[in-house]
Amino acid sequence: MNRKSGHIRAELRPPVRAPTACRSTRRAFLLAAAAWPALAWAGAVRAQAPARVRRIGLLSPYSPSDTALWHQAFQRGLRDLGWVEGKNISIEYRHAEGRGDRLPDLADDLVRLKVDVIVASVTPDALAAQEATRAIPIVIVAAGDPVASGLVVSLARPGGNVTGLSQMGPELAAKRLELLKEMIPKLSHVAVLRNPQGVASTLGWKEIQLPARQLGMQLHSLEVRSANDFDRAFEGATRARAGALFIMPDAAIPTDLKRLAGLATKSRLPSIFHISEFADAGGLVTYGVDRADLYRRAATFVDKILKGAKPADLPIDRATKFELAVNLKAAKALGITIPQSVLLRADRVIE
Repeated sequence: MNRKSGHIRAELRPPVRAPTACRSTRRAFLLAAAAWPALAWAGAVRAQAPARVRRIGLLSPYSPSDTALWHQAFQRGLRDLGWVEGKNISIEYRHAEGRGDRLPDLADDLVRLKVDVIVASVTPDALAAQEATRAIPIVIVAAGDPVASGLVVSLARPGGNVTGLSQMGPELAAKRLELLKEMIPKLSHVAVLRNPQGVASTLGWKEIQLPARQLGMQLHSLEVRSANDFDRAFEGATRARAGALFIMPDAAIPTDLKRLAGLATKSRLPSIFHISEFADAGGLVTYGVDRADLYRRAATFVDKILKGAKPADLPIDRATKFELAVNLKAAKALGITIPQSVLLRADRVIE
């Protein structure tokens, strides 16, 4: 108010400015609003970008036809865990087709491809893979004795780049001898078909010496390195007057199961093997692990490794499912009667 004139007038004051903090917040909001379309577009691009396809190398000493059902079980196990071939994984198959000398080159090939993990069927191909790399994780499906063969330091703590499952081959070998004795109580001479160069075959031969003596059996070694040696081996079984044929695990043998079963029948030798397909091919009896189940379970190890787990920290697991198969047609051709006690325990009876 102007005291002299008595009139009231508005005093001029500087304009009111927003606090500095408010101005900064408003500026940030405007910048964010302007940038939002670009950010949304970048997010959409990231969402549409395909995930990296992981590469699995599947190494096998067998042929594709020998392993088809097992590999299908492996693929089903992967699918159950969200890994689909052609979508987020690719599988590189390498088969030695019964030729163990090819395994090192096949393993080297998978290493050159820089696969994320190598899956090995049994001990020989696992050893070849381990020789080829100490960096790429290796999952073994059906090792005989991974400690004795040098694949791992211990079952509980593998300690290297190998983990997976063991089929407890030597322990099962003793049970196969017991089955032969149960079917042929007077059995005293057994021909053992084995590859002296095979790791599993050599370990199994050593392990069955004691149970054979306990059962009153004398073992006769028939050495084979390939299916070309079968004829000569059966001539040796005849000379030894063997009463049965015990077939040791080896990569060269499953490639010609039908011929092997036919030679056993022709030589009047009741035979036993660990792969159930041998009974389907005409062999008398098989007793061993369920390979399809082991392959399905191997997918669990692959899943953990692809998600960051280290093989050294994953304990070796053991087989839990076993199968006894009996071929009654083969028994009839051999002129023997399978005891009821064996038939009642059989998972499959082929008539």
